[in-house]
Amino acid sequence: MITVWGEGRGFRVVWLLEEMGLPYRLRPVDMLAGVENDPEFLAVNPAGFIPAIQDGDVTMIESIAILEYLMARHGPTPLAPAPADPAFPAYQQFLHLGEAGLATPIFFVLNARNRAPLAERDNWSARHAQDVFDSRLGIVTRRLAHAPYMAGETFTAADISVTYALELAQRAGGVTLGEAEQAYVDRTSARDGYQRAMDRCEGTKAWVARVKAGA
Repeated sequence: MITVWGEGRGFRVVWLLEEMGLPYRLRPVDMLAGVENDPEFLAVNPAGFIPAIQDGDVTMIESIAILEYLMARHGPTPLAPAPADPAFPAYQQFLHLGEAGLATPIFFVLNARNRAPLAERDNWSARHAQDVFDSRLGIVTRRLAHAPYMAGETFTAADISVTYALELAQRAGGVTLGEAEQAYVDRTSARDGYQRAMDRCEGTKAWVARVKAGA
């Protein structure tokens, strides 16, 4: 049985597991309460961030690495095009762009805007991170002008990566998605696997409901 520790970026992992039909258990990690109060989790990831997984004797961190591991270890799966597939280069590019180019910079923006002291919220680093996010979002926009999904005509794990980042930016980063990006998110989030993942991730589901309610 695969154990997923924590939601947040762990939503990507749960969504993938639902798409692949693999059994797992989700172990919540309360980051707001402080991971120092969760010695069981710290034994899995002493660095104290989520997500992490355990799969037999394997322990892993970093959501994109976890996705790649699960597809390689428990595949094959159409969620990961083979290297000889013409879709493979775009798949690889957007799988990693979803984290490195989108989720990471917007994470620093939303932390600066929502958690930094008032005098430090509009700082050079936050503005630069926003510029990085905006430039990478342009890559997604241009891709969607030619294909419905990041790897082409078929949904892949690259879409799990990118959709998570776009929803994070929209819900917490103050980003308004364009028509093409919103249609894309509507398309990917309508999948049964996404809906099952949202039902399993109770903390994420509650947070999304609060955002929609304007709380």
